Amino acid sequence: MRVIGADGEQVGVLTRDQALAMAEEAGLDLVEIVPNADPPVCRVMDFGKFKFEQQKKAHAAKRKTKQQEIKELKFRPSTEDGDYNIKLRNMRRFLEEGDKVKVTVRFKGRQITHPEFGRQQMEKVVQMTSQVGQVEKPPSMEGRMMTMILSPLKSAQQPAKPVPAPRPASPPAPPGQAPPAA
Repeated sequence: MRVIGADGEQVGVLTRDQALAMAEEAGLDLVEIVPNADPPVCRVMDFGKFKFEQQKKAHAAKRKTKQQEIKELKFRPSTEDGDYNIKLRNMRRFLEEGDKVKVTVRFKGRQITHPEFGRQQMEKVVQMTSQVGQVEKPPSMEGRMMTMILSPLKSAQQPAKPVPAPRPASPPAPPGQAPPAA
C-alpha cells in the first residue's frame, strides 16, 4: 500500500505491517483514504482529530446557509394606496433579505365577478418589485383567491450585515488630559 506520512509527504509503497508499525511509532492512526486505487492509499494521521475537524467544517457550512422562507402578503381588490405602499415596502424588504413572497388577492362577495381588478393589482406588484424580485409562479385563481409567488433576484440579495465592533465603556480622554480613574 502507498503510504502518506503525518506531515503530508509520500513515504512510498510499504507493506501493511510496516505502515502500521510506522503509524504506531508516531502515535497516530493508519487510515485508508483511497481503497480502490492500485496500490491502496493510506495516510498516517490522528483519526479522532480528523473526524472532529470534518464535523466542525460541516457545522460551519450549515450555519452559513440561509433557510429561505415564504412570506405571505394579502391584498383585497379594494386595498387603498397607503396600505398598498406599506405592504409593497415590506415585500421589497423580504425579497432583499432573500425570502420568497406569496402575494394573495382575496375576493369577497361579488368582487369575484371582476378578477381583472385582482390581476391588475398583481401586475402592479410585479412592476414595482422588478428590481428586487421575479415571478416564480404567475397569478392563478384558487377558489376565491388569486395567488402569485415572487422570488428574489440573485443580484438583489445582500450579504449579511457585519456586526459592529463593541464601543469602549468611556469616551477617550481629550489630548493633554489624563484618562479618568476607574
